[in-house]
Amino acid sequence: MEKTNATRTLDRLQISYELNNYHIDGDDLSAVHLAEINGIDINTLYKTLVLVGEKTNLLVAIIPGNATLDLKKLAKLSQNKNCKMLPTKDLLKFTGYVRGGCSPIGMKKQFPTYVDNVILNQELVYVNGGKKGTQLTLNPNELIAVTSATVGNIIV
Repeated sequence: MEKTNATRTLDRLQISYELNNYHIDGDDLSAVHLAEINGIDINTLYKTLVLVGEKTNLLVAIIPGNATLDLKKLAKLSQNKNCKMLPTKDLLKFTGYVRGGCSPIGMKKQFPTYVDNVILNQELVYVNGGKKGTQLTLNPNELIAVTSATVGNIIV
């Protein structure tokens, strides 16, 4: 399989992972839909959200695919007064990734990253591999370490 920034980062750090291709069905890139059509437990499929905080500028949230981000909780944890989603049109420019292909690993720059604490209940998690149709499977503690993520309650 073709290497991505995410896999190159994991290889360089000698972190164990599995890279898989997954089926994309049209324009529906939602985590719930992808889990459903690919037979993955939605509780183990994590989505990567890129946001803007008024103090920290860009930041990343990693949350379960079926969860909703609580912007107030994330703002408090990240020491911002508020946070808002980065416009999709700016995603590639700042992260090096596109919508539906945004991995929390290997972005152009390491942004402050926050992951919801429910990740600690999982043995393995799935995150985007760095391009549409690719997926990484790895230990959640390794994901936390490689992204230097702060763990906290950030979902509704």
